[in-house]
Amino acid sequence: MPPQPQIMVDLQMEQYMPDPDLGAIARLIAQDPGLSGALLKIVNSPYYGLTNKIASIERAVNLLGSGSIINLINAQSIKGEMTDETIVTLNRFWDTAQDVAMTSLTLAKRTGSQAVDEAYALGLFHDCGIPLMLKRFPNYMSVLEDAYAKASPTCRVVDTENHAFNTNHAVVGYFTAKSWRLPEHVSNAIANHHNALAIFQDESGHNSQLKNLLAILKMAEHVCASHRVLGNQGEDHEWNSIGHLILDYVGLSDYDFENLKESIHELGVR
Repeated sequence: MPPQPQIMVDLQMEQYMPDPDLGAIARLIAQDPGLSGALLKIVNSPYYGLTNKIASIERAVNLLGSGSIINLINAQSIKGEMTDETIVTLNRFWDTAQDVAMTSLTLAKRTGSQAVDEAYALGLFHDCGIPLMLKRFPNYMSVLEDAYAKASPTCRVVDTENHAFNTNHAVVGYFTAKSWRLPEHVSNAIANHHNALAIFQDESGHNSQLKNLLAILKMAEHVCASHRVLGNQGEDHEWNSIGHLILDYVGLSDYDFENLKESIHELGVR
């Protein structure tokens, strides 16, 4: 997955400083899904022997140290040039990934979630299949816009993609997350992030970990207007189908959620 050009420039400048700041490097890497995925793939590998896979970018940077991080940055920087057209298209993906990740982090803290790092990682990686679908299918973005336009209780975003391509960005994202060795519950949430209606309609008490992560993600997507940035839609049809179920699950009224949205927008999220 290609890294953002500006992030790479900033990282290159930081690594040439006399005393590279690991904190600054971690903050830059954490803004980019491709770099973060490559980093977590390394640190979650058997070589490091961690008892549990981690999703924290900051912890991963500290575990690897400056030498390994600089090698990773240099390896990513030579993966190939992108056309201006591709960069413009992917800016839609990069912008939403950063905004949804930060909003997920904020919502996790505001709602008392114990999985703050996982919430950020899911926000950053949930659409990681999109650049790979675009690379394989040149008309992918027009199909994705159509998918958002058709989203309803009887037609998921991924159903339209499945009809056009026999696969979808959630499935591709799941296997990408698996290749990055993300925690299994984060990968499962990526696979199911457009299947939220069925998951939250199930009141059996199963999948509480999945519901906790997806509730934060779907709220974050709505706050960040992913339907507008990625789907080019004025109306969030998916949220209209699932929003009441999610707010009931987390114990927020419509009024509470509107206030939460307003406070997050005041923090600078688009």
